[in-house]
Amino acid sequence: MAEIPPHRYQLRPQLWLFTRRFLAQEAYGGLALFSAAVIAMLWANSPWSDSYFNLWHTSAGFAIGNLIFNMDLGHWVNDVLMALFFFVIGMEIKREITVGELSTMKQAAFPVIAAVGGMVVPVLIYFSLNMQPGGEIRGFGIPMATDIAFALGFLLLAGKRAPLSLKIFLVSLAVIDDLGAIIIIALFYGESLQFVFLGYAAIVLLALFFLNRLGIKKLWPYLILGIALWIFVHQSGIHATIAGILLAMTIPVRSKISSEQFVQICKYEIDIFTEKDKERDGILLNDEQVDSLEMLGSSYEAVQNPLARLEKAWHPITSFIVMPVFALANAGILISGLSSPFITPVTLGIVLGLMLGKPIGITGATYLAHRLGWAKKPNSISWKHVFGAGVLGGVGFTMSIFITQLSFTDPATTSLAKLFILCSSLIMGIFGVLYLMRTGTSGKR
Repeated sequence: MAEIPPHRYQLRPQLWLFTRRFLAQEAYGGLALFSAAVIAMLWANSPWSDSYFNLWHTSAGFAIGNLIFNMDLGHWVNDVLMALFFFVIGMEIKREITVGELSTMKQAAFPVIAAVGGMVVPVLIYFSLNMQPGGEIRGFGIPMATDIAFALGFLLLAGKRAPLSLKIFLVSLAVIDDLGAIIIIALFYGESLQFVFLGYAAIVLLALFFLNRLGIKKLWPYLILGIALWIFVHQSGIHATIAGILLAMTIPVRSKISSEQFVQICKYEIDIFTEKDKERDGILLNDEQVDSLEMLGSSYEAVQNPLARLEKAWHPITSFIVMPVFALANAGILISGLSSPFITPVTLGIVLGLMLGKPIGITGATYLAHRLGWAKKPNSISWKHVFGAGVLGGVGFTMSIFITQLSFTDPATTSLAKLFILCSSLIMGIFGVLYLMRTGTSGKR
Protein backbone atom coordinates (compact mmCIF):
# COMPACT_ATOMS: atom_id res chain seq x y z
CA MET A 1 0.00 0.00 0.00
CA ALA A 2 1.17 3.57 -0.75
CA GLU A 3 2.69 5.50 2.14
CA ILE A 4 1.13 8.81 3.15
CA PRO A 5 3.73 11.56 2.66
CA PRO A 6 4.23 13.83 5.69
CA HIS A 7 4.67 17.06 3.72
CA ARG A 8 2.00 19.45 2.59
CA TYR A 9 2.11 21.71 -0.45
CA GLN A 10 0.02 24.50 -1.89
CA LEU A 11 -2.89 23.31 -4.01
CA ARG A 12 -3.10 24.63 -7.57
CA PRO A 13 -6.83 24.78 -8.34
CA GLN A 14 -8.36 23.52 -11.58
CA LEU A 15 -8.80 27.01 -13.00
CA TRP A 16 -10.03 25.91 -16.40
CA LEU A 17 -13.00 23.89 -15.14
CA PHE A 18 -13.69 26.46 -12.43
CA THR A 19 -13.71 29.30 -14.98
CA ARG A 20 -16.08 27.49 -17.34
CA ARG A 21 -18.48 26.70 -14.47
CA PHE A 22 -18.27 30.29 -13.24
CA LEU A 23 -19.02 31.73 -16.68
CA ALA A 24 -21.99 29.40 -17.17
CA GLN A 25 -23.51 30.31 -13.78
CA GLU A 26 -23.00 34.04 -14.37
CA ALA A 27 -24.60 33.82 -17.83
CA TYR A 28 -27.71 31.95 -16.68
CA GLY A 29 -27.82 34.12 -13.57
CA GLY A 30 -28.03 37.11 -15.91
CA LEU A 31 -31.12 35.62 -17.52
CA ALA A 32 -32.69 35.14 -14.07
CA LEU A 33 -31.78 38.74 -13.24
CA PHE A 34 -33.41 40.03 -16.42
CA SER A 35 -36.54 37.95 -15.79
CA ALA A 36 -36.85 39.36 -12.26
CA ALA A 37 -36.49 42.91 -13.60
CA VAL A 38 -39.27 42.30 -16.14
CA ILE A 39 -41.54 40.86 -13.44
CA ALA A 40 -40.85 43.90 -11.23
CA MET A 41 -41.75 46.32 -14.05
CA LEU A 42 -44.94 44.44 -14.91
CA TRP A 43 -45.97 44.12 -11.25
CA ALA A 44 -45.26 47.80 -10.48
CA ASN A 45 -47.45 48.90 -13.43
CA SER A 46 -50.23 46.35 -12.96
CA PRO A 47 -53.59 46.82 -11.18
CA TRP A 48 -51.84 45.29 -8.14
CA SER A 49 -49.05 47.88 -8.06
CA ASP A 50 -49.90 48.90 -4.49
CA SER A 51 -49.04 45.42 -3.27
CA TYR A 52 -45.62 45.70 -4.92
CA PHE A 53 -44.63 48.97 -3.25
CA ASN A 54 -46.26 48.05 0.08
CA LEU A 55 -44.29 44.80 0.19
CA TRP A 56 -40.89 46.48 0.03
CA HIS A 57 -41.94 49.11 2.58
CA THR A 58 -43.02 46.49 5.13
CA SER A 59 -41.05 46.97 8.34
CA ALA A 60 -39.07 44.10 9.86
CA GLY A 61 -36.33 43.95 12.48
CA PHE A 62 -34.70 42.48 15.56
CA ALA A 63 -32.64 43.62 18.55
CA ILE A 64 -29.34 42.45 20.06
CA GLY A 65 -28.94 44.10 23.44
CA ASN A 66 -29.01 47.84 22.83
CA LEU A 67 -28.52 47.41 19.07
CA ILE A 68 -31.84 47.65 17.25
CA PHE A 69 -32.11 46.67 13.60
CA ASN A 70 -35.42 47.81 12.16
CA MET A 71 -35.68 48.45 8.42
CA ASP A 72 -38.19 47.93 5.65
CA LEU A 73 -37.78 44.89 3.40
CA GLY A 74 -36.26 47.02 0.65
CA HIS A 75 -33.42 48.06 2.95
CA TRP A 76 -32.93 44.48 4.15
CA VAL A 77 -32.42 43.50 0.52
CA ASN A 78 -30.03 46.39 -0.20
CA ASP A 79 -28.06 46.20 3.06
CA VAL A 80 -28.04 42.49 3.93
CA LEU A 81 -28.59 40.46 0.76
CA MET A 82 -26.34 42.80 -1.20
CA ALA A 83 -23.64 42.29 1.45
CA LEU A 84 -23.71 38.61 0.41
CA PHE A 85 -23.44 39.71 -3.22
CA PHE A 86 -20.43 41.88 -2.36
CA PHE A 87 -18.95 38.95 -0.40
CA VAL A 88 -19.01 36.79 -3.54
CA ILE A 89 -17.69 39.69 -5.65
CA GLY A 90 -14.86 40.06 -3.12
CA MET A 91 -14.00 36.36 -3.42
CA GLU A 92 -14.01 36.67 -7.22
CA ILE A 93 -11.61 39.60 -6.98
CA LYS A 94 -9.30 37.76 -4.57
CA ARG A 95 -9.32 34.62 -6.74
CA GLU A 96 -8.52 36.59 -9.89
CA ILE A 97 -5.69 38.46 -8.17
CA THR A 98 -4.29 35.35 -6.48
CA VAL A 99 -4.47 32.63 -9.14
CA GLY A 100 -6.59 33.98 -11.99
CA GLU A 101 -6.27 36.30 -14.95
CA LEU A 102 -5.04 39.16 -12.75
CA SER A 103 -2.36 37.18 -10.90
CA THR A 104 0.56 38.54 -12.96
CA MET A 105 1.27 42.02 -14.30
CA LYS A 106 1.53 40.66 -17.83
CA GLN A 107 -1.92 39.06 -17.64
CA ALA A 108 -3.54 41.89 -15.67
CA ALA A 109 -2.30 44.91 -17.62
CA PHE A 110 -4.72 44.69 -20.57
CA PRO A 111 -8.00 44.14 -18.64
CA VAL A 112 -6.94 46.60 -15.91
CA ILE A 113 -6.33 49.36 -18.46
CA ALA A 114 -9.62 48.45 -20.17
CA ALA A 115 -11.48 48.74 -16.86
CA VAL A 116 -9.83 52.05 -15.93
CA GLY A 117 -10.71 53.52 -19.33
CA GLY A 118 -14.24 52.17 -18.98
CA MET A 119 -14.61 53.91 -15.62
CA VAL A 120 -12.86 57.23 -16.22
CA VAL A 121 -14.53 58.22 -19.53
CA PRO A 122 -18.14 57.64 -18.32
CA VAL A 123 -17.41 59.54 -15.10
CA LEU A 124 -15.95 62.47 -17.07
CA ILE A 125 -19.02 62.51 -19.33
CA TYR A 126 -21.34 62.46 -16.31
CA PHE A 127 -19.40 65.22 -14.55
CA SER A 128 -19.35 67.43 -17.66
CA LEU A 129 -23.15 67.28 -17.85
CA ASN A 130 -23.89 67.65 -14.15
CA MET A 131 -21.43 70.37 -13.08
CA GLN A 132 -24.16 72.93 -13.64
CA PRO A 133 -27.45 74.06 -12.05
CA GLY A 134 -29.92 71.17 -12.00
CA GLY A 135 -27.18 68.55 -12.05
CA GLU A 136 -26.58 65.84 -9.44
CA ILE A 137 -22.87 65.09 -9.19
CA ARG A 138 -23.45 62.40 -6.51
CA GLY A 139 -24.58 60.08 -9.28
CA PHE A 140 -21.19 60.03 -10.98
CA GLY A 141 -20.61 56.38 -10.02
CA ILE A 142 -23.74 55.14 -11.83
CA PRO A 143 -22.36 54.82 -15.40
CA MET A 144 -18.96 53.43 -14.36
CA ALA A 145 -20.19 49.96 -13.31
CA THR A 146 -20.54 46.86 -15.51
CA ASP A 147 -22.93 44.05 -14.56
CA ILE A 148 -21.00 40.78 -15.03
CA ALA A 149 -24.04 38.50 -14.91
CA PHE A 150 -26.23 40.60 -17.20
CA ALA A 151 -23.39 41.16 -19.71
CA LEU A 152 -22.52 37.44 -19.80
CA GLY A 153 -26.22 36.63 -20.14
CA PHE A 154 -26.27 38.68 -23.33
CA LEU A 155 -22.95 37.17 -24.43
CA LEU A 156 -24.51 33.71 -24.05
CA LEU A 157 -26.86 34.60 -26.89
CA ALA A 158 -23.88 35.03 -29.22
CA GLY A 159 -23.03 31.34 -28.74
CA LYS A 160 -19.80 30.10 -30.28
CA ARG A 161 -19.29 33.40 -32.10
CA ALA A 162 -18.03 34.75 -28.77
CA PRO A 163 -14.77 32.90 -27.97
CA LEU A 164 -14.06 31.79 -24.40
CA SER A 165 -11.08 34.18 -24.26
CA LEU A 166 -13.48 37.10 -24.86
CA LYS A 167 -15.68 35.96 -21.98
CA ILE A 168 -12.65 35.71 -19.69
CA PHE A 169 -11.51 39.19 -20.78
CA LEU A 170 -14.97 40.62 -20.10
CA VAL A 171 -15.09 39.00 -16.65
CA SER A 172 -11.58 40.24 -15.76
CA LEU A 173 -12.54 43.74 -16.91
CA ALA A 174 -15.80 43.65 -14.93
CA VAL A 175 -14.02 42.41 -11.77
CA ILE A 176 -11.71 45.44 -11.81
CA ASP A 177 -14.75 47.56 -12.65
CA ASP A 178 -16.55 46.22 -9.57
CA LEU A 179 -13.49 46.91 -7.43
CA GLY A 180 -13.51 50.52 -8.62
CA ALA A 181 -17.23 50.83 -7.84
CA ILE A 182 -16.69 49.34 -4.38
CA ILE A 183 -13.95 51.90 -3.63
CA ILE A 184 -16.26 54.70 -4.81
CA ILE A 185 -19.09 53.42 -2.58
CA ALA A 186 -16.78 53.21 0.44
CA LEU A 187 -15.36 56.71 -0.08
CA PHE A 188 -18.35 58.73 -1.26
CA TYR A 189 -21.59 57.00 -0.31
CA GLY A 190 -21.28 56.61 3.45
CA GLU A 191 -22.98 58.55 6.22
CA SER A 192 -21.46 60.39 9.17
CA LEU A 193 -18.89 58.08 10.75
CA GLN A 194 -19.40 56.53 14.19
CA PHE A 195 -15.82 55.94 15.30
CA VAL A 196 -16.68 53.63 18.22
CA PHE A 197 -18.35 51.11 15.91
CA LEU A 198 -15.64 51.70 13.33
CA GLY A 199 -13.13 50.65 15.99
CA TYR A 200 -15.13 47.52 16.80
CA ALA A 201 -15.23 46.67 13.10
CA ALA A 202 -11.45 47.12 12.88
CA ILE A 203 -10.94 44.73 15.84
CA VAL A 204 -13.13 42.06 14.21
CA LEU A 205 -11.29 42.54 10.90
CA LEU A 206 -7.93 42.09 12.65
CA ALA A 207 -9.26 38.92 14.27
CA LEU A 208 -10.25 37.59 10.84
CA PHE A 209 -6.79 38.27 9.42
CA PHE A 210 -5.28 36.65 12.53
CA LEU A 211 -7.31 33.49 11.83
CA ASN A 212 -5.95 33.52 8.30
CA ARG A 213 -2.35 33.93 9.49
CA LEU A 214 -2.80 31.05 11.96
CA GLY A 215 -3.73 28.85 9.02
CA ILE A 216 -7.31 28.19 10.15
CA LYS A 217 -9.00 26.55 7.16
CA LYS A 218 -12.40 25.85 8.73
CA LEU A 219 -14.82 28.39 7.28
CA TRP A 220 -17.39 28.68 10.09
CA PRO A 221 -15.22 30.95 12.34
CA TYR A 222 -14.84 33.39 9.43
CA LEU A 223 -18.58 33.41 8.76
CA ILE A 224 -19.48 33.95 12.44
CA LEU A 225 -17.03 36.85 12.75
CA GLY A 226 -18.32 38.08 9.38
CA ILE A 227 -21.78 38.57 10.89
CA ALA A 228 -20.26 40.65 13.71
CA LEU A 229 -18.29 42.62 11.12
CA TRP A 230 -21.49 43.40 9.18
CA ILE A 231 -23.23 44.62 12.37
CA PHE A 232 -20.39 46.98 13.31
CA VAL A 233 -19.86 48.27 9.77
CA HIS A 234 -23.61 48.89 9.46
CA GLN A 235 -23.56 50.93 12.67
CA SER A 236 -20.33 52.78 11.77
CA GLY A 237 -21.77 54.87 8.92
CA ILE A 238 -19.90 53.04 6.15
CA HIS A 239 -22.32 51.22 3.88
CA ALA A 240 -22.91 47.73 5.29
CA THR A 241 -22.17 45.96 2.00
CA ILE A 242 -18.48 46.88 2.39
CA ALA A 243 -18.37 44.27 5.19
CA GLY A 244 -18.88 41.58 2.54
CA ILE A 245 -15.79 42.72 0.63
CA LEU A 246 -13.66 42.95 3.78
CA LEU A 247 -14.70 39.46 4.89
CA ALA A 248 -13.87 38.02 1.45
CA MET A 249 -10.32 39.38 1.66
CA THR A 250 -9.69 37.29 4.80
CA ILE A 251 -10.88 33.92 3.45
CA PRO A 252 -7.86 31.58 3.14
CA VAL A 253 -6.64 30.60 -0.32
CA ARG A 254 -4.31 27.68 0.48
CA SER A 255 -5.74 24.20 0.97
CA LYS A 256 -4.81 21.82 3.79
CA ILE A 257 -3.22 19.21 1.53
CA SER A 258 -1.74 19.19 -1.96
CA SER A 259 -3.28 17.45 -4.94
CA GLU A 260 -0.35 15.01 -4.92
CA GLN A 261 -1.00 14.06 -1.30
CA PHE A 262 -4.73 13.76 -2.01
CA VAL A 263 -4.01 11.20 -4.74
CA GLN A 264 -1.74 9.20 -2.45
CA ILE A 265 -4.27 9.25 0.39
CA CYS A 266 -6.94 8.02 -2.00
CA LYS A 267 -4.71 5.18 -3.19
CA TYR A 268 -3.87 4.26 0.41
CA GLU A 269 -7.50 4.22 1.59
CA ILE A 270 -8.77 2.40 -1.50
CA ASP A 271 -6.14 -0.27 -0.93
CA ILE A 272 -7.38 -0.70 2.64
CA PHE A 273 -11.01 -0.71 1.50
CA THR A 274 -10.28 -3.39 -1.12
CA GLU A 275 -8.22 -5.51 1.26
CA LYS A 276 -10.83 -5.42 4.04
CA ASP A 277 -13.60 -6.18 1.55
CA LYS A 278 -12.28 -9.73 1.40
CA GLU A 279 -12.96 -10.08 5.13
CA ARG A 280 -16.47 -8.64 4.96
CA ASP A 281 -19.30 -10.87 6.07
CA GLY A 282 -22.70 -9.83 4.71
CA ILE A 283 -23.81 -6.66 2.98
CA LEU A 284 -22.61 -4.21 5.66
CA LEU A 285 -19.21 -2.55 5.45
CA ASN A 286 -16.80 -3.33 8.28
CA ASP A 287 -15.33 -0.66 10.57
CA GLU A 288 -12.08 -0.36 8.62
CA GLN A 289 -13.97 0.28 5.37
CA VAL A 290 -16.15 2.91 7.00
CA ASP A 291 -13.01 4.59 8.36
CA SER A 292 -11.51 4.60 4.85
CA LEU A 293 -14.63 6.23 3.41
CA GLU A 294 -14.54 8.91 6.12
CA MET A 295 -10.87 9.58 5.38
CA LEU A 296 -11.65 9.91 1.68
CA GLY A 297 -14.41 12.41 2.52
CA SER A 298 -12.11 14.42 4.79
CA SER A 299 -9.39 14.42 2.14
CA TYR A 300 -11.90 15.60 -0.46
CA GLU A 301 -12.60 18.68 1.66
CA ALA A 302 -8.95 19.20 2.63
CA VAL A 303 -7.64 19.29 -0.96
CA GLN A 304 -10.10 21.98 -2.02
CA ASN A 305 -9.10 25.62 -1.99
CA PRO A 306 -11.19 27.11 0.89
CA LEU A 307 -11.93 30.32 -1.01
CA ALA A 308 -12.86 28.47 -4.21
CA ARG A 309 -15.01 26.02 -2.21
CA LEU A 310 -16.90 28.83 -0.50
CA GLU A 311 -17.28 30.78 -3.73
CA LYS A 312 -18.61 27.68 -5.49
CA ALA A 313 -21.16 27.19 -2.70
CA TRP A 314 -22.33 30.83 -2.55
CA HIS A 315 -22.13 31.78 -6.20
CA PRO A 316 -25.38 30.02 -7.25
CA ILE A 317 -27.15 31.57 -4.25
CA THR A 318 -26.19 35.10 -5.25
CA SER A 319 -26.74 34.46 -8.98
CA PHE A 320 -30.15 32.83 -8.71
CA ILE A 321 -31.56 34.24 -5.44
CA VAL A 322 -29.84 37.41 -4.21
CA MET A 323 -29.52 39.26 -7.52
CA PRO A 324 -33.01 38.38 -8.81
CA VAL A 325 -34.51 39.44 -5.46
CA PHE A 326 -32.52 42.69 -5.68
CA ALA A 327 -33.88 43.26 -9.20
CA LEU A 328 -37.40 42.43 -8.04
CA ALA A 329 -37.12 44.94 -5.18
CA ASN A 330 -35.49 47.77 -7.13
CA ALA A 331 -36.47 47.54 -10.80
CA GLY A 332 -40.17 48.19 -10.29
CA ILE A 333 -40.73 51.68 -11.70
CA LEU A 334 -44.23 53.17 -11.89
CA ILE A 335 -44.19 54.59 -15.40
CA SER A 336 -47.30 56.73 -14.91
CA GLY A 337 -45.68 58.31 -11.86
CA LEU A 338 -42.61 59.58 -13.69
CA SER A 339 -42.34 63.35 -13.82
CA SER A 340 -41.19 65.29 -16.85
CA PRO A 341 -38.82 66.38 -18.19
CA PHE A 342 -37.27 62.97 -18.91
CA ILE A 343 -34.11 64.47 -20.38
CA THR A 344 -32.10 65.90 -17.49
CA PRO A 345 -28.37 66.20 -16.76
CA VAL A 346 -28.66 63.02 -14.67
CA THR A 347 -30.36 60.91 -17.34
CA LEU A 348 -28.09 62.28 -20.08
CA GLY A 349 -25.05 61.53 -17.95
CA ILE A 350 -26.24 57.95 -17.43
CA VAL A 351 -27.18 57.28 -21.06
CA LEU A 352 -24.10 58.86 -22.62
CA GLY A 353 -21.84 57.43 -19.92
CA LEU A 354 -23.02 53.86 -20.52
CA MET A 355 -23.65 54.00 -24.27
CA LEU A 356 -20.68 56.13 -25.36
CA GLY A 357 -18.31 56.34 -22.41
CA LYS A 358 -17.99 52.58 -21.89
CA PRO A 359 -17.11 51.46 -25.45
CA ILE A 360 -14.96 54.54 -26.11
CA GLY A 361 -13.16 54.27 -22.78
CA ILE A 362 -12.50 50.52 -22.97
CA THR A 363 -11.50 50.40 -26.63
CA GLY A 364 -9.60 53.71 -26.63
CA ALA A 365 -7.61 53.02 -23.46
CA THR A 366 -6.55 49.52 -24.53
CA TYR A 367 -5.66 50.60 -28.08
CA LEU A 368 -3.54 53.49 -26.79
CA ALA A 369 -1.84 51.25 -24.21
CA HIS A 370 -1.14 48.63 -26.89
CA ARG A 371 0.36 51.22 -29.24
CA LEU A 372 2.52 52.69 -26.47
CA GLY A 373 3.70 49.25 -25.38
CA TRP A 374 2.15 49.46 -21.89
CA ALA A 375 0.04 46.35 -22.44
CA LYS A 376 -0.36 43.73 -25.16
CA LYS A 377 -3.67 42.63 -26.58
CA PRO A 378 -4.14 38.85 -26.26
CA ASN A 379 -3.72 37.13 -29.62
CA SER A 380 -6.89 35.09 -29.03
CA ILE A 381 -9.15 38.15 -29.39
CA SER A 382 -9.36 40.81 -32.09
CA TRP A 383 -9.88 44.55 -31.78
CA LYS A 384 -13.45 43.97 -32.95
CA HIS A 385 -13.89 41.66 -29.97
CA VAL A 386 -12.46 44.33 -27.66
CA PHE A 387 -14.97 46.86 -29.00
CA GLY A 388 -17.75 44.28 -28.55
CA ALA A 389 -16.65 43.83 -24.92
CA GLY A 390 -16.71 47.62 -24.57
CA VAL A 391 -20.30 47.69 -25.81
CA LEU A 392 -21.31 44.97 -23.35
CA GLY A 393 -19.47 46.94 -20.68
CA GLY A 394 -22.32 49.43 -21.06
CA VAL A 395 -24.65 46.88 -19.43
CA GLY A 396 -24.60 48.42 -15.97
CA PHE A 397 -27.70 47.02 -14.32
CA THR A 398 -27.09 45.73 -10.76
CA MET A 399 -24.27 47.95 -9.50
CA SER A 400 -25.62 51.00 -11.33
CA ILE A 401 -29.06 50.65 -9.72
CA PHE A 402 -27.42 50.00 -6.35
CA ILE A 403 -25.37 53.22 -6.62
CA THR A 404 -28.53 55.06 -7.75
CA GLN A 405 -30.20 54.02 -4.49
CA LEU A 406 -27.26 55.50 -2.57
CA SER A 407 -26.95 58.67 -4.67
CA PHE A 408 -30.37 60.29 -4.67
CA THR A 409 -32.97 61.04 -2.03
CA ASP A 410 -35.56 62.40 -4.50
CA PRO A 411 -37.85 59.50 -5.58
CA ALA A 412 -38.52 61.09 -8.98
CA THR A 413 -34.80 61.37 -9.79
CA THR A 414 -34.21 57.82 -8.56
CA SER A 415 -37.01 56.39 -10.70
CA LEU A 416 -35.88 58.23 -13.83
CA ALA A 417 -32.28 57.13 -13.28
CA LYS A 418 -33.38 53.49 -12.90
CA LEU A 419 -35.49 53.66 -16.06
CA PHE A 420 -32.60 55.02 -18.13
CA ILE A 421 -30.21 52.46 -16.66
CA LEU A 422 -32.60 49.67 -17.70
CA CYS A 423 -33.11 51.08 -21.19
CA SER A 424 -29.40 51.80 -21.78
CA SER A 425 -28.35 48.38 -20.51
CA LEU A 426 -30.91 46.62 -22.69
CA ILE A 427 -29.89 48.57 -25.78
CA MET A 428 -26.17 47.99 -25.20
CA GLY A 429 -26.72 44.29 -24.51
CA ILE A 430 -28.72 43.75 -27.70
CA PHE A 431 -26.33 45.84 -29.81
CA GLY A 432 -23.32 44.05 -28.34
CA VAL A 433 -24.75 40.61 -29.13
CA LEU A 434 -25.72 41.55 -32.69
CA TYR A 435 -22.30 43.13 -33.28
CA LEU A 436 -20.41 40.07 -32.00
CA MET A 437 -22.62 37.70 -33.97
CA ARG A 438 -21.86 39.68 -37.12
CA THR A 439 -18.16 39.87 -36.28
CA GLY A 440 -17.89 36.13 -35.56
CA THR A 441 -14.86 34.36 -34.18
CA SER A 442 -12.59 35.63 -36.93
CA GLY A 443 -11.99 39.33 -36.93
CA LYS A 444 -9.02 41.34 -38.02
CA ARG A 445 -6.51 41.24 -35.18
